[in-house]
Amino acid sequence: MQKITPHIWFDTQAKEACTLYTTLFPDSKITNVTTINGTPSGDADIVNFKLAGQDFMAISAGPYFKCNPSISLFVVCTDEAEIEKIWNTLIEGGKALMPYATYPWAKKYGWLQDKYGLSWQLSLSEHHQMVQKITPLLMFTKDKAGKAKQAIADYTSIFPDAKTEMLMEYAKNEGDQEGFIKHARFTLCGQGFMAMDSSGPHDFIFNEAISFIVHCDNQAEIDYYWGKLSAVPEAERCGWLKDAYGVSWQIVPTAMSAMMSDSDPQKRQRVTAAFLQMKKFDIATLQKAYDDTR
Repeated sequence: MQKITPHIWFDTQAKEACTLYTTLFPDSKITNVTTINGTPSGDADIVNFKLAGQDFMAISAGPYFKCNPSISLFVVCTDEAEIEKIWNTLIEGGKALMPYATYPWAKKYGWLQDKYGLSWQLSLSEHHQMVQKITPLLMFTKDKAGKAKQAIADYTSIFPDAKTEMLMEYAKNEGDQEGFIKHARFTLCGQGFMAMDSSGPHDFIFNEAISFIVHCDNQAEIDYYWGKLSAVPEAERCGWLKDAYGVSWQIVPTAMSAMMSDSDPQKRQRVTAAFLQMKKFDIATLQKAYDDTR
């Protein structure tokens, strides 16, 4: 299991969207679909899926959060046939944020928002050699513009097997404020991430629609990541938190995956009822609910 799993929030379309995404890449499939009941959103579908061998998770949980371009999925393509297939599939019903074209940094590149709201950056370029096929890219906007460098320093100090791979800053009169990050690459737990600053007139910032699940083997790990990352007390709920930059994380026990995919709906319901009362997850309480040791 990956240590960090990108998590995407949809209104009702998680299964539909994930089914489409898994047609785009080899070694891709939906691995599990579970419905949990009694949440504030009613019944919610949880979809575990793989894209190009990488783990992702999605949920259909109502219209409360909508994806926006502050976090996109950056895809490194191998040839023009691949990038054109992905672009043509995802642009249907969506919209281009940067046209699919040739750019100084890429033979072919395009940035789009698909019909479900998820943003993708597609690249065919010798300059984009990434750790993995699909890399989350964080764009720091509005009052967080200019903070990408500090965020990367913070994240790489918190997670193991982490390092900064590249920090490319804007030069004077280059298109954004001097010293802002034009392009950055870094790894957390051996997984690749990207980041950039943008002081443009954007109408979006980080929100809960895309979050990152950190899978924890024990309570000490949960306590550690919670203490290091949580910076907005009012956002703490059901294992979710927001960090100092507005990025959402879910600090979740590894054992919860088996609990929530158990074939016994009563076990799932008891665990759901237990975690809905929590901010930071308590493994012992969740396990007790799962085992029903009353």
